Amino acid sequence: MKKILVVGAGGQIGSELVPYARKIYGNANVVAADFNESKCKILAESGPFEKLDALDGKAFHEIVKKHKIDAIYNLVALLSATGEKDPAFAWKVNMGALENSLEIARQEGCAVFTPSSIGAFGPSTPADNTPQDTIMQPTTIYGVCKVSGELWSNYYHSRFGVDTRSVRFPGIISNVTLPGGGTTDYAVEIFYEAIKKQQYTCNLAKGTFLDMMYMPDALKACIDLMEADPTKLIHRNSFNVTAMSFDPEIIATEIHKHIPEFRMDYKVDEVKQRIANSWPNSLDDRCAKEEWGWKPTYNLAAMTLDMLEKVQEKLDKGLI
Repeated sequence: MKKILVVGAGGQIGSELVPYARKIYGNANVVAADFNESKCKILAESGPFEKLDALDGKAFHEIVKKHKIDAIYNLVALLSATGEKDPAFAWKVNMGALENSLEIARQEGCAVFTPSSIGAFGPSTPADNTPQDTIMQPTTIYGVCKVSGELWSNYYHSRFGVDTRSVRFPGIISNVTLPGGGTTDYAVEIFYEAIKKQQYTCNLAKGTFLDMMYMPDALKACIDLMEADPTKLIHRNSFNVTAMSFDPEIIATEIHKHIPEFRMDYKVDEVKQRIANSWPNSLDDRCAKEEWGWKPTYNLAAMTLDMLEKVQEKLDKGLI
């Protein structure tokens, strides 16, 4: 049975990946770790939890040895818009956590999963049906970290034989966790505002297409890739994955089918718009499909229906 450590367990992906992985591998075999204990109370109730600053390599290493970890899921990152406020700190956090993950994995024989992002691309990347292998010149510190992380992970695989794997996530839409400083946050916020106020002011402009994915598919991608036959992986760091591509008008129209009184207007955030304009409109994820059988479950219509139902349930229970 695999022993998994999820670092950054209190974040957007980690808070949902831990319970998802525990259902597969068993509660005792998935260790949640995060610096912020208050964000992980529920995770600590259902399985092992360790308080950890991922930049503390010694403490990180001790936890891996203590729990006899086989695979590290390194989810520590400052997201795109947040990272632009303090680029030096973003580099320190994003790359420091990765450095420790890779080096500890090298010493202990662990596999490492570290998500990359569509932010790894830049304005010179082909915007439509973006290839798996293409020019990558990001213009944000978040993107610079992601490209650097992909290259660093590939180096540890080729140089030291560390089993490193990664996907380039698009914007992730969740009905559980709230947005955390990303450029694609509007695609989560819009559902909450549609339910509560029947109105939303979007901070990205009309016609801004971005790839998106519903959280259940993102969780599935993490586990499916790590369970994939390594002999079939031509690429490792990192695979394009996607489920849908839309602009604000398209998602608003889909919501309007269920909430006819819903209306949307615009107040563009210049920083987020600049970042979004540098990212692809749509990704080519054929390599992921061919090398490890990637296949999303949710399209825009199915995701919208489920999001509205789940957010309404939270409102009815007084959780939002």
